[in-house]
Amino acid sequence: MTLRPPVEPMLAQAVESVPGPGLLGELAFEQKFDGYRALLFTPTGAVGRLLVQTRRGTLIQDRFPDLVAAAAQLPAGLVLDGELVVWDTAGGRLSFEGLQRRTAARGRTARELAASLPAFFIAFDVLQEDGVELLCHLYRQRRLRLEALFLSHRLKAPWTLCPMTTDLIKAQMWLESWTDVPGLEGIVVKAMNQPYQPGYRGWYKLRRRDTTEAVIGALTGTPARPQILLLGRHDSHDRLRPIGRTVPLRAEAARLVAASITAADEGHPWTGMGFATTWGSREALDVTLVCPELVAEISADTAVDHGGIYRHPVRFKRLRLDLTTRDVPRFEADTAGSEG
Repeated sequence: MTLRPPVEPMLAQAVESVPGPGLLGELAFEQKFDGYRALLFTPTGAVGRLLVQTRRGTLIQDRFPDLVAAAAQLPAGLVLDGELVVWDTAGGRLSFEGLQRRTAARGRTARELAASLPAFFIAFDVLQEDGVELLCHLYRQRRLRLEALFLSHRLKAPWTLCPMTTDLIKAQMWLESWTDVPGLEGIVVKAMNQPYQPGYRGWYKLRRRDTTEAVIGALTGTPARPQILLLGRHDSHDRLRPIGRTVPLRAEAARLVAASITAADEGHPWTGMGFATTWGSREALDVTLVCPELVAEISADTAVDHGGIYRHPVRFKRLRLDLTTRDVPRFEADTAGSEG
């Protein structure tokens, strides 16, 4: 059966370490890029055009005319799964903010942005080839087909083959050192003998996490029973800028914070500021401002917007009562937008 959008992609669950091969058999490790998950469909015949589907099923090829123009490189009847990323030519780096701009643009604006923020599709799976659906094929078979596709058609930018290895030591090197490169945030672990199962979280993703510090500026719940901490850092003008929030505190951590935190006095730098329930959401979060004097040690992944705003919730590790707010790293760029 020929696949047509929307197709629900296979998903990955977050883990803290590489699953043992005893349960999964031989493992494959792919580099995980910080972009938008996307499925790509080429027409099955002479009539039609390239379709680009988001994870949620929305078609967005009109926002990426550069990809549509490059579709002539691809054979008909093809469905690829991969990551959509954008290269900032001025900054010389992958840019998630640029990807957001591209995804929101249409028409003339989309064509103009394609010059300064060209898109790339990093393919890590092939779900259909020559109009033949491959979902029941094992990952090892699909990967061989994907590599042969890139080789036989001599595919080049914007089409990119996702790096993969079966060497655990090499994968650990990717996780520990390559994630210093902006846009590369970890690895995805897959079983070589797995079929492609739409909607099923049968893969595993590991993000690199770094330990750092931030100022506690607000919380959900009450100072006596804090639930989530909202964090900030001071910029070069000494303004406290929001940078993210924690996952819900465990009971012991909540008690430690409650014993040291105090409600805010008048003149809190975040007075009147709104905060969203999740990154990118417009739903308001009910917060209590607190005196921004306590320093939290946090563990965060590498998905950080320009300016130092964490897109994913961070983990609270402990209070740093030995540090003052002046010991906390500074907000990276005054020009970046604040969260909330």
